[in-house]
Amino acid sequence: MSAGPTDTTAVSAPGKVLLAGGYLVLDRAYTGLVFGLSARINVIAQTIETSPGVQLNEIVVDSPQFLEAQWTYGYHLADQDGGIQVTQLRTGTALHPNPFVETTLSYGLTYVTRLRGLSLSHTIPSCRLTILADNDYYSQPDQPTAAAADAHSSSRFARFPMTLSGANKTGLGSSAALVTSLTAAILSHYLPVDLFDLTTDAGKETLHNLAQAAHCAAQGKVGSGFDVAAAVYGSCTYRRFSPSVLAGIPEPGQPGFGAALQAVIASRSSGGSGDNSEGGAAAGWDTEIAKGSVALPAGMALRMCDVDCGSQTVSMVKKVLAWRSSAPEASKTLWDTLQARNEALATALRDGKTGDDTIPALLTSIRELVRKMGTESGVPIEPESQTALLDALSQVDGVYGGVVPGAGGFDAVSLLVRDDEATARRLEAFLEDWSQKSGGRVRLLGVKGAMEGVRREDKGIYDGWLQK
Repeated sequence: MSAGPTDTTAVSAPGKVLLAGGYLVLDRAYTGLVFGLSARINVIAQTIETSPGVQLNEIVVDSPQFLEAQWTYGYHLADQDGGIQVTQLRTGTALHPNPFVETTLSYGLTYVTRLRGLSLSHTIPSCRLTILADNDYYSQPDQPTAAAADAHSSSRFARFPMTLSGANKTGLGSSAALVTSLTAAILSHYLPVDLFDLTTDAGKETLHNLAQAAHCAAQGKVGSGFDVAAAVYGSCTYRRFSPSVLAGIPEPGQPGFGAALQAVIASRSSGGSGDNSEGGAAAGWDTEIAKGSVALPAGMALRMCDVDCGSQTVSMVKKVLAWRSSAPEASKTLWDTLQARNEALATALRDGKTGDDTIPALLTSIRELVRKMGTESGVPIEPESQTALLDALSQVDGVYGGVVPGAGGFDAVSLLVRDDEATARRLEAFLEDWSQKSGGRVRLLGVKGAMEGVRREDKGIYDGWLQK
């Protein structure tokens, strides 16, 4: 068994788009059609070099693309198996808490100590974690469209003239991708491959379970988890886990946190969820993640448009669920029908049906029901402005159609298009004209749909961004 971490460990995880199954994915009776994206959150873990005889007991987290984006944490092993408690240390004039980073560190380091049987926190060496996000995660209002960049291009990671809290997100799932890649970096950096191997099914299952637990704790609620599943496994159909899976985990630092966390993460499925499924179900983990049921036809791409407005997703979800409770029969009929159409779309995409009107017709029929759900619940899932935009986009040569993804609202649209430069140029020209006439701002992002989930990376990709 390796005695300690490697010098540098680099991993990345993709963003997501819930192409079909918005709101439905909150209920285990239904599934979501989730695509991973080419835009990725990267985390690079480096051992901190110290002078002989000097021992640090801290984790430094850098997000060098943004201003004032460095966090330093102390950590110690809590009494009564409370796991690793993480405390932010003041490094400047003010503290800027980052609950996603802090919670992920606590969960990840606790799991490391449990797995390696470590009894003292000082046996976890200090390290520096550098976070780099592909450009399309953030709106860049004063810059031209962020084109899809080669992995080794210096333009892949932009420097933003603002703090992280001041940046406008494009809704690609940055928090889930961050928690997943940060968790993967911690486990890969501190654990030998016989205890954690990111390239194996067992390693991905461990990562999925731990990242789900940390992400739910950081956001203060148990979400559906489709975004973390996409970050780990890439494109898939997803059936959520029961919220009760995580109900027995105490807060970090509380008695029994370490043992409870390890038990939940290590739980395994007795039967699985089908030949095409990955990711575990267990006495707790009843998630179903089917990779083999999702594909895009050759010559078709999934593209994203940033509408640069933003929606209050939490309040929208509450209103939709309140409508569902008040009209159980009508809402069930609508959701059952929408589920069938979503499944038909997944089948058509997997079977490569690009030569007829099947996919455009299915997208139109799905949008019809989504608008009906919005009308009956009083929620702008597909607002009128987005309806007009999608209808117009669907007339552009090479565009099969699109949807307002996920929970809907004003901040993005997803398109299925012919995957060629001529179509991309027509789309960019159309959106420039639309923006001028509408007074808004809509741009085609460089990001595309992608199949692959979390992966190890070559540290050479990040030349110029890492401290020595």
